Order: sequence, then C-alpha cells, then structure tokens
Amino acid sequence: MPLTAAGYMSWRARSLSLLSGTAFDLTQEAALFGALCRPEAGQRWLDVGTSAGYYAALLAGAGAHVLACDLSPAMLRVAQRRLRDLFPELGGIDWALLNGEQTGLPRASFDGVTIGATLNETSSPAAMLREAAALLKPGGQLWLMYLGRNGSLGQRALTRLGGLTFLDPAELGTYLPQMERRDLRRVREVVFERWVRQP
Repeated sequence: MPLTAAGYMSWRARSLSLLSGTAFDLTQEAALFGALCRPEAGQRWLDVGTSAGYYAALLAGAGAHVLACDLSPAMLRVAQRRLRDLFPELGGIDWALLNGEQTGLPRASFDGVTIGATLNETSSPAAMLREAAALLKPGGQLWLMYLGRNGSLGQRALTRLGGLTFLDPAELGTYLPQMERRDLRRVREVVFERWVRQP
C-alpha cells in the first residue's frame, strides 16, 4: 500500500482521460466541481476516501473547513505531505482514519460531502451513500465521481477479480431517498453527480 499511495497522484492526474478515452484533466474536473458545488468559506465538508487529497485541497482553497478521511494510513500520510509541500499556506484540513461506510461522525453536521472513485472501491456503495446522506445538514450537497456501469467484459472481470463495483446512475436514487439529484454529467464512463439533502 505505501507504493500505491506514493504513486497514486500520478495515476489520478491521468486516470479520467485514460478511463474515459477522451481528454479530461484535473483542471477540467476542478472547474466542473467548482461551478456546480460552489464551496464557500466557512462551510464544513467531509472528503470521503481522500486518497491524495485532491478534493480536500480544492475545498480548503475555497476557504472551507475539511475533514479528509481514508481507510489507508499510507494514503493519509502521502496526502498530508503532498499538500504541505505544494501548498504550504493552505490550512483548514483535518485528517482522519475512518471507514466511509460507518464514520461514527455526528449526523447532519456537514455542509457538503465529496466521494470520488472510492465509491467504486467500497464493499458497499449503498452503505457509503446512506452514511454520506445522514451526515449532511438540510440543504447540504453530496458530490460524487465514479465509473458508471457499461456491461463490458473488462468491468465484469474487475468486479469478479478486483472487487470493484460499477454503478448505474439510475440506481443511486434508491440509496438516497432523502436527497434530490441536481446535476449529472458524464464523460463517457466517468460520472459526476451533485445531490442536495432535502429538509
């Protein structure tokens, strides 16, 4: 895992272009996230499966207070070091070793939750989505980025051999009954969604 953590950001910077088969870099992803979610200074956000801290950095850069969590101690160490080296003036991020399916955090305590490709890697996407929804205040936003299901042999092999899960956007509403989908964008198999917690 330490080697995976050390090389993760290099993969992350190219992953969406490779996975979608079209040019889509981190700058475009950041612009999409910023335009749709519009994080604000003083808001409290949870970054689930922070990995290299990509979304945590975007949120902290907007002035939000971020709790960045991951199941991997190595990922957390690498993310902290990377952000400290790249953005020494950046504050507002706390780090926690947590399971995104059962965080133990107070309910209705966040203005926003981000979940990146961790949604494809978790053993129970439904549990992770329900937990995220429960952590949101009324009006809070849930931002998702994941690989959608396409029924290909490659995805079936990754599910069987690698334990990955590929989701159909049409299914997500069954896990988020108290949420309303406000945005859905696709870059081929890469799906971006924004949901809002209803009062």
